[in-house]
Amino acid sequence: MARIAATRTLSIAAAVLVALVAASSLKPAAANNDVDALTALRKGLSDPDGALTSWDPRLATDPCEWFHVTCDGANRVTRLDLAKHRLSGTLAPELGQLDQLQYMEIYGNNIQGQIPSELGGLTILVSLDLQDNSISGPIPATLGNIKSLKFLRVSHNRLTGPIPRELAGLPNLRVADFSSNNLCGAIPATGALKNIPPNSFANNPRLHQGGAYVPSC
Repeated sequence: MARIAATRTLSIAAAVLVALVAASSLKPAAANNDVDALTALRKGLSDPDGALTSWDPRLATDPCEWFHVTCDGANRVTRLDLAKHRLSGTLAPELGQLDQLQYMEIYGNNIQGQIPSELGGLTILVSLDLQDNSISGPIPATLGNIKSLKFLRVSHNRLTGPIPRELAGLPNLRVADFSSNNLCGAIPATGALKNIPPNSFANNPRLHQGGAYVPSC
């Protein structure tokens, strides 16, 4: 009986060990995705003020120790605060790997290039603030996949093309600002965009009130 009990104890201990190893292997993998995403962002940016100096895996492998990064209890990145740091360059598509990100605040810089369509994969994002940059190209229709989005600010950039009608389907959108760009076509007048004030679309000479569907422009 003692031998059977010992065998059972060893089996239970082995099962617990396997579970712990499995759990520990999952956490670094997710954290590594966050490190890869932030490292890719860092490589694509010029940082004259040194705001991203701490973003170096050789100095600290945990991104939760990097400046302007906030994490949750599981050491996953939930917030980026990179406003007004004179950053220039482009936004990395790898940002779409930050699947626990809730706030992306990168306004008041000189970011160029386009908004990566991969940001549409940030399914629990609450706030996307990219205003006051030099971002060009279209607003990705994939942003309409972020059903948790409440705040979308892309004003004072160089965005072109129509406002995607997919954004009208965002159930939680409360604040949106598309002003001072080069957007064109009709403003979708349904869903979440129906109650956005007119000044949020101002200073887009080719943008106008229209029907529910955005025409080509």
